[in-house]
Amino acid sequence: MIVISVVTALALLALVTQAGIVAVQRAHPPQGRMIEVDGATLHVVDIGPRDSGVPIVMLHGASSNLEAMRRPLGDLLAKDHRIILIDRPGHGWSTRARRQDSTPDIQARMIDEALGKLGIDRAVFVVHSWSGALGTRIALDHAGRVAGLVMLAPVTHPWRGGVGRYNEIIATPVIGPLLAYTVTLPLGYFVAEAGARSVFLPQTMPDGFVKDSATPLLLRPREFIANAYDLVTLKEAVAAQARRYAEIVAPVTIIAGEPDKTVSTNIHARPFAAMVPNAKLIVLPDLGHMVQNAVPDLVKAEIETMIRHIVPAQAAAD
Repeated sequence: MIVISVVTALALLALVTQAGIVAVQRAHPPQGRMIEVDGATLHVVDIGPRDSGVPIVMLHGASSNLEAMRRPLGDLLAKDHRIILIDRPGHGWSTRARRQDSTPDIQARMIDEALGKLGIDRAVFVVHSWSGALGTRIALDHAGRVAGLVMLAPVTHPWRGGVGRYNEIIATPVIGPLLAYTVTLPLGYFVAEAGARSVFLPQTMPDGFVKDSATPLLLRPREFIANAYDLVTLKEAVAAQARRYAEIVAPVTIIAGEPDKTVSTNIHARPFAAMVPNAKLIVLPDLGHMVQNAVPDLVKAEIETMIRHIVPAQAAAD
C-alpha cells in the first residue's frame, strides 16, 4: 500500500512538473536567435548598435540565464555598444548535447564557435560568478577572441567543501533525474525567491527580480540537471586550469565584494589577480555577489575604460 501511494504521488508530481514546464516556458520565451554548435544550440541575444567598435559578450553564472546579465547592465551598455548575451549550454534556451558539456573548456569551445558564426573576431568578455572559470578558459584557449576580460565576483580557484548536497544528488544517475522530474519544480516555486534574496546580500534584491530574470526557467528538469553538473564538475576544472593563469595576455579587470558569501574574494579574485600579468582588482567593502545589479554604473565605466585602452593598442599593432 505504501509503495502504491509513493508511486501515485510521484506520478502526480511528474504531471505537475510537466504542466509547470509549459507555463514557465510560455512566461519566458526565447528572445534571440539560435546558433548550432557542436551538436547543441546556443540562444543568443544581440542588441545595441552594430557599428560601435569592439563588441561586448556577456556570460552569466550558475542557476541563471542571459537575462541575469541583461538587466540592468546589458541594457545600459547597449545604449552605446553592441552587446552579445548568451545562454550558456544547458541554460535558458540553450541546449546541451552531452553531460560532459558542463566543463568550462567545452563551453568555451562552443561559445567560440558561436561567435565565429556571428562574425565576431574579438570582443570584451564580461563574466559573472561561475563564468569566471569560463571567461578565463576562453582567454587561455581562444586568446585571439579576447580583447579584454571583465570579471564580476568570479570563480577561479578550487575551494574547501562542496557545492551543496542537493546538487550532488541531482547529478547522480537515476535518483537525480527522478527528483528533477517530480519534486524540483513544485518545490522550487516556494524557495526560489528566498534563494535569490540570499545571493544579493548585503544588498537588497530588486523587486520583481525573479520574474524579470526568468529565474523560473532553472526549475525545468533538464536545466536543473545541467546546472547541477556545472557545479559538481567546476572544482576539478578550476584546479586543472588555475596553474595556467599567468599565460593570460588580455587586459583583465576584476570587481568583487569583501562580504560576498557565495564566492569568496580571498579564495578567488585576489589570488587570480596576483597571477595574471595585466590584471586590475577592485574590491568594494559593502558589495555582495550580484555585482552587475549592485554597481552597474561602475562596471560600465570600467568596461568603457578598458575599451578606450584597447582601441589605440589595436591600432598600433595594425
